[in-house]
Amino acid sequence: MNETTVIVEYQVLDGQLPAFTELLTRHYPTLRELGLATETPPQYFVGAEQPGKPTPVVEIFEWSSPNAPMTAHTHPALSAIWERMAQMSAGDGRPRNVAVKPLALA
Repeated sequence: MNETTVIVEYQVLDGQLPAFTELLTRHYPTLRELGLATETPPQYFVGAEQPGKPTPVVEIFEWSSPNAPMTAHTHPALSAIWERMAQMSAGDGRPRNVAVKPLALA
């Protein structure tokens, strides 16, 4: 397998966390339906909410292949989810993405 783990950090606008969370419940299933993510369940983390400030939300999942991100960025179903997520996010609406591979420590 050539899966890659990705860590995505969103900065969710004040008051948008419930709607954003609802979108997250559709994000991973859509990736799976399209064969773009592995069966490994995603993980989600949320920072403390502070009135008037964005709330950090972290999503961790595995792409199914090195080409999966490129395919995802051209699929209309994912584009619709990502556009809505961007509308609920601070800054330019683009999440910070970090692709990582396991590190074996001896």
